[in-house]
Amino acid sequence: MQQYEEQVKRIKEKFVAARKKDRRRKVFGADSHRYIINKPLTQQELTAFEEKYHISVPGSFSAFLLQFGNGGKSYADSAAGPFYGIYPLGERTDELTSHPEKYLREPVKIYPGLTAGTWTEMIIPFENDDMSDEEFDTATGEIYAGILPLGSQGCTYLHGLVLNGPHSGKVVNIDMDRQRPSFTFEDTFLDWYERWLDEIISGDLILDTPSWFGYTMGGSVTGLLEKYQSANDDNTRQHCLSAMLTKQNIPDGIIRLLEKEYQLATGGCKKLLLQMLTRHNYQLAKPYLAAYCDVDLLAVFQFIYWYAKDKSIEWRDIIEKNIAHISDGETFRFCTYLLVAAPADYGPLVSPATKNDNESIRATAFYTLGQLPHKAAYLSDFISGLDDSSPHVILMALQALHGITDNRLLPAYKKLLERFPTEQDYILSNLGQRLAEMGLTIPELRKQLPGE
Repeated sequence: MQQYEEQVKRIKEKFVAARKKDRRRKVFGADSHRYIINKPLTQQELTAFEEKYHISVPGSFSAFLLQFGNGGKSYADSAAGPFYGIYPLGERTDELTSHPEKYLREPVKIYPGLTAGTWTEMIIPFENDDMSDEEFDTATGEIYAGILPLGSQGCTYLHGLVLNGPHSGKVVNIDMDRQRPSFTFEDTFLDWYERWLDEIISGDLILDTPSWFGYTMGGSVTGLLEKYQSANDDNTRQHCLSAMLTKQNIPDGIIRLLEKEYQLATGGCKKLLLQMLTRHNYQLAKPYLAAYCDVDLLAVFQFIYWYAKDKSIEWRDIIEKNIAHISDGETFRFCTYLLVAAPADYGPLVSPATKNDNESIRATAFYTLGQLPHKAAYLSDFISGLDDSSPHVILMALQALHGITDNRLLPAYKKLLERFPTEQDYILSNLGQRLAEMGLTIPELRKQLPGE
């Protein structure tokens, strides 16, 4: 444990500084853990845990438990730490499998750099819809063997500790809905924990919105830029840029250097650099965004909406030029976000999309038309939408008709009752709401159907 004494001492000092920096508890999870950590474990308690599960707790985490603290006031009595903190040793060990006594000591199967293809193969057993609870637990235990649950990130996400193998001591981010695991960039638990404190002290984690600490590389803006410029592979470069994207403030001088890098970059790096320029200096990024429309229109629409929504009107000409040719549902969705954000009538641009071959585009088009204050002008589009082949599109058209009580809708509503005699995809419940706005009910309208 002596090798970690200096680091633990440093962490104790930084912990006090972080708590002072985040007096208002704006760091994600701080309202829960309140920067409280209980007294350390005894060596006897740690040894008892290791003997119970026939494992050896990696030295860095052992040092944390024995020299700093164990448990606190957060979720599941967790100690202060990233997200909702660090579980007390021995608590929630069954979060990944109901048989931790079997699987904690098994060799670790997951590793940094695990490809999407390999992960897809690993989770093939879960494609069996007839899998019993016991089979499900066995499959889960095998995939996450050798991983000690460390703490909750909320919902289905948690962080865990690798107990054995070449990556012993590393922290890994896990989603119980079986998204591919994401390993942190630090080699030890203490390095990961100290980075969390550093980013609180620097202000990087003091946010009004949740942050995904530990999913990107750590380091200062200057350090990350230097690492980017010296890297020999695109993978490392992209990790550096992704980490820089999490920074709240980037000096103007660095932004100008990033502009030069953008002009030289290709592929994923170029896209990330454009995102960064848009976030921190929209006017500088604007001509690059316009040129990038021919490369990735979705990315351009996303960056503008995320970082410069109030400038949406400036992209009206680009949208008019491209909207009729969009065939991807996600690109069309962000296109409509910009149209809604801009103070101009977008109805004539969106109306043709209600007849697009892509179901997702049709549904988005009706949803967007429904936000117009003069949406009644597009009644014929809505009537056509009520006869769409897709129940989802019909639902969007019905919901968009909120507040429209034109009697010309009644024949279309009658056809819906004939087509959907019983509830499907919430169509009848939404139809009932539209009829109620007209002073009618489904039973009353049903009486007007032939044969009723």
